[in-house]
Amino acid sequence: MTLKAVLFDFNGVIINDELLHEKLIEQVLLEENLLLKPGEYYKFCLGRSDKACLEDILAQRGRYVKEEYLERLIQRKTLGYKQELESIEELPIYSDTVDFISQVSQANLKMAVVSSSIKTEVELVLNKANLADYFQVIIGGDNVNGSKPKPDGYLLAVDILNQQYTDINLQPSECLVIEDTFPGIEAAKLAGMPVVGVAHTYPFHMLQRLANWCVDYLSDLELDRVQQVYQEVV
Repeated sequence: MTLKAVLFDFNGVIINDELLHEKLIEQVLLEENLLLKPGEYYKFCLGRSDKACLEDILAQRGRYVKEEYLERLIQRKTLGYKQELESIEELPIYSDTVDFISQVSQANLKMAVVSSSIKTEVELVLNKANLADYFQVIIGGDNVNGSKPKPDGYLLAVDILNQQYTDINLQPSECLVIEDTFPGIEAAKLAGMPVVGVAHTYPFHMLQRLANWCVDYLSDLELDRVQQVYQEVV
C-alpha cells in the first residue's frame, strides 16, 4: 500500500480562527436574544459544521427551528466571517502547515481540504493566503449532509479525487488526514483513514490516544517516515 493523498481539516489546522468563529456564533445567538454559555462553543461547535453547532445549541434552549430559519442564521454568520477577513491585513495561517503543504506538493501527492466550514469561507481564505492551487478538492460542511464526526466529507473527497484522476484508484486507507479536534479525528477513522492529530487546539496528550500519529506542530511530522509506514502495510 502507498500513500496517495493528504486530506487537511481547515479551521485549527490551516488557519487559527476558532476565536473568530466563537465570537460570530456568540453574536448570532445574541441577535436571537440568547447567550452563549461558557464551554458551549467547545462542546457543540468545535470541529463541527455551523448547522450542527447552532442546531444543538438552540435545541439546548428548547428551540427546535425550521431549516429556513437555521439557514438565515448561518448566512448571517458567514457574512460576518467574510467581513472580518476583509479587515484583516495578515491572515493567521499556521506557518508549520504551510511548510508541510509544500512538502506534500513536492512529494506529488494529491491534496484536499475537508472542512466543516462553509465552502466559500474556505475558498476565500485559501485564495487570500495563496494556497488554493495546492488543493485538487475542497469539501465544505455545506457539501455533505453529515457533519463531523460523521465520515461523509472525507469519503466524498475520495470519490471526487477518483473522478478527477481516473487512474489513481484511491482507497480511503491510502489517504492521510490532518486533524486537530476529536470530531475530526473520529470522522477520519470512521472513513477508514489514518490520521495525524496536530496539537494546535487541544494538548498533545489529549490527541495522542486517539490519532495514529500526534505532533505539536506539522513541522515535527516526517513525511518520509509516514510514507514508509504505508509501504509496510500489506
